[in-house]
Amino acid sequence: MVCRIGILTGGGDCPGLNAAIRAIVRRADRSHSITYGFKSGWKGVLEGQVEQLTVASTRGLLHRGGTMLGTSRVDPYREPDGVERIRDALEVHRLDGLIVIGGEGTLSASRHLWEDEEIPIIGIPKTIDNDVGGTDLTIGFLTAVRTATEAVDRLHSTAESHNRVMVLEVMGRHAGWIATYAGMAGGADAILVPEVPFDIDAVGRHLKHRAGVGRDFSIVVVAEGALPQPGTMELAEPPKDEFGRPRLGGIGHTIAHEIETRTGFPARVTILGHVQRGGSPTPMDRVLATQMGVRAAELAMDGAWGTMTAYRNFGVVPVSLAEATEHLKMVPADLFAVAETFFG
Repeated sequence: MVCRIGILTGGGDCPGLNAAIRAIVRRADRSHSITYGFKSGWKGVLEGQVEQLTVASTRGLLHRGGTMLGTSRVDPYREPDGVERIRDALEVHRLDGLIVIGGEGTLSASRHLWEDEEIPIIGIPKTIDNDVGGTDLTIGFLTAVRTATEAVDRLHSTAESHNRVMVLEVMGRHAGWIATYAGMAGGADAILVPEVPFDIDAVGRHLKHRAGVGRDFSIVVVAEGALPQPGTMELAEPPKDEFGRPRLGGIGHTIAHEIETRTGFPARVTILGHVQRGGSPTPMDRVLATQMGVRAAELAMDGAWGTMTAYRNFGVVPVSLAEATEHLKMVPADLFAVAETFFG
């Protein structure tokens, strides 16, 4: 079926978005379908910021981080007449539907636009947090893990040279996928994640034990959304962003202070922050984004609206937007148990 397809990227950027856009355009072009790119996520749809995409205009994107279309955290449900303005955009450009590349927030809005408003949407999951349901991997996650693992590797040498505890804070608001993977891959001595409330006293005892057997340095990886066990230590209430969500970041400094207080060991902090979102995507992220982009274009041309591309068992399959956004995908207990093997 020949289609006219709109594409947008919403939420935070990550490596691999350009590879997905390129793949959608290339697959659509093979079937004589036409693609249009909306600038700055839903903002571009609402404000009519759009351009036709071609094979020529999407060349050279495969290795580039970020998104050629730009992105934003605009939520159409929070904008005046947002849903009607989306309908108008589809009508003006004679689009059959939209391919929306986003994380949990963007895909949840897409689900409601499909289920409640019958706006035709195909979703592609992207987030370095890897917390979208229904899929084993999201675009951007593995590149962020590479960046965080390289940081752990580099911290090992300076930690050992100065006999220090090095605390590395990584992203992970609700799920500790980056912390778990990078901590395991880099050989961290403790990993703190949102899924498992931590006991800071137990962390201190573990670091003292290491020192007692001649290991005078340690690496602690902490996800920004990690929480202590109730009553074990206090965390300051974080400020809220414009959407009312806690603005996380800085728990690494609190952890380092508590470790110094409990152990007497000098502790230093590295906060990776938005470094994790940048850079060239890994080969796996490029392949994943390409697979998902091609499949999304095929789903759109087949009229399979209300679905999302999901990576399962080394292949890409469609799942419903409802399944994808019903629950956040958390780090499973058995995976974290593997990491805990190396905390002793």
